[in-house]
Amino acid sequence: MDNMKKAVLFFADGTEEVEALTAVDILRRAGAEVVIAGVGGVRLTGSHGIKITADLPAEDIRPADYDMVILPGGMPGTKNLDASAAVDGCLREVAARGGILAAICAAPMILGERGYLAGKTATCYPGFEAYLKGASLSQDKVCRDGNVVTAAGAGAAMEFALTLVCVLFGEEKSEEIRRSVLA
Repeated sequence: MDNMKKAVLFFADGTEEVEALTAVDILRRAGAEVVIAGVGGVRLTGSHGIKITADLPAEDIRPADYDMVILPGGMPGTKNLDASAAVDGCLREVAARGGILAAICAAPMILGERGYLAGKTATCYPGFEAYLKGASLSQDKVCRDGNVVTAAGAGAAMEFALTLVCVLFGEEKSEEIRRSVLA
C-alpha cells in the first residue's frame, strides 16, 4: 500500500446522505482517497431520495487497502449496512490491524453490536444508546476514543468529517480544512 491515506465509506439504500457525503467531501479535500462502496449495488437511493452512484460494489472491497472504515447512519441504511457480510468483513480486518472505525447517527450500533465499542467512550443518535454495548456513553456530538470515532447525527456531520481528517492527517490539516469550508 502506498502512503496515501485511504478510507472506504459504505453506502446502502436508505443511508443518510449528509452524513455520507460530508465525510467523503471533507476527506477528499484533505487529500485522502475515499471510495464509496455500495451495499446492494452501485446505484443507490439515500434516505431523502437522493440518488448515489457508488464507486464499486461493497463485495469488491479489499479491506487491506484501507486505513479507515466509515459507516453513515440513516434508516433503513444502517440496517442494510448491518446485514452486509462485506461491511462485517471489512470492519473485522481493518480493526484487527488497528485501523480507524468511524460511525455516525444510528451506525454506531453496528460497532456496538460487534464489540468494537467495549471499553470506549461513544455517542450516537438519541434512542440507539442500548446498542453501544460496553461503551461509556457521551453526550458529545463527536467522540474519538483510540481507533474509534462516533458521532450523533446529521447535525454533527461536519465536525465528524473534520475529526476524521484530524485522525488521518493531524490537527493542523483538520484546522486548515475547517478554515477553508467554514470561513
